[in-house]
Amino acid sequence: MLESAEWGKFELGDLFEVETSKKRFDANKVTLLKNGKHPYVVRMGSNNGQKGFIDEEPCFLNEGNTISFGQDTATMFYQEKPYFTGDKIKILKPKDNGFNKRNAQFFISTMIKAFSSFSWGSSSFNVKVIKSQLLTLPIKRGKLDYKFMERFVSQLETEQIAKLQAYLDVAGLNDYQLTPEETSALVDYQSCKFDYFKVIDVFKVKNSGNILSRDIVKDSGETPYLCASRENNSVSSYISYDEKYLDQGNCVFIGGKTFVVTYQESDFYSNDSHNLVLYLKNEKERNKLNQLFLATCVEKSLAHKYSWGDSISNRKIQKDVVALPVIGDKVDFSSMSIIISAVQKLVIRDVVEYTENKITEHEKVLQKA
Repeated sequence: MLESAEWGKFELGDLFEVETSKKRFDANKVTLLKNGKHPYVVRMGSNNGQKGFIDEEPCFLNEGNTISFGQDTATMFYQEKPYFTGDKIKILKPKDNGFNKRNAQFFISTMIKAFSSFSWGSSSFNVKVIKSQLLTLPIKRGKLDYKFMERFVSQLETEQIAKLQAYLDVAGLNDYQLTPEETSALVDYQSCKFDYFKVIDVFKVKNSGNILSRDIVKDSGETPYLCASRENNSVSSYISYDEKYLDQGNCVFIGGKTFVVTYQESDFYSNDSHNLVLYLKNEKERNKLNQLFLATCVEKSLAHKYSWGDSISNRKIQKDVVALPVIGDKVDFSSMSIIISAVQKLVIRDVVEYTENKITEHEKVLQKA
């Protein structure tokens, strides 16, 4: 499809106004809400740049149907609705009313390619440089071909949705009906009792191995190579390396400097010996569902204590406690598996409904084309 298109070059500034956010809100001075009317957009590279929601004066809202551009990170996201921003966010406001949600991802993919030579923290991301970046885009009779972009994005999404549906079928994840036991567990969760336990009474704690990123060959094997990132379950690559540095999986993994907590099913390599590996002492209950629940408990119990400048360590965690569900004075492992199973099904249901809605939406786009 791309081969049949005619292409033209445009400076970003020809297509977008590059505006400064009406007000930049400091993440340390605002009250973040899990839900709300107006998103709070920062320079993070996930979740559409949205860190949460904040309730501030509407006069400081930036317009929707724009692209948020993170200066010194070059992270770009389409923002459909009005939003507030954090520091160093530029607002790319389209000059042409042909720009919309259906073609925005085409523009963003082109912009990402244009800025790919810039490194994180680059001081070159000033307005003049942003405006001067050349974008290669499809044209028709010398003008931007918005219909082509919309058809291409719709076709690409349809293909990916089909792959997702096939994966759900093959993996047996298309069954999202809750069992009576799962329904009851979700209802009873609000009255579930929790108690505090020393982390070292529940887990055996060790520091992970330490393989510097400069010493590995990315994508050279099939073993996960973990970092302290929140993205992709902390897996930055899959590598082949000396097995003496391998850490055993089926554990809770903590990124030592960032306090990102994940469950790791497979054996893995780690990028930093400051990372911690937690092995459940009760081996009979050491399964995936239980440990997904436990990872959440560890994060909720300890995240308020640790930050980049005051990171967790093996020495510090020896004195920490974690809140866990109990029956009497014993950890209630049985309810953990049931609750996680129920939550997974609810998420899968949302994914199935999303795919069905997307397919219907794409069919309408293709009918109009």
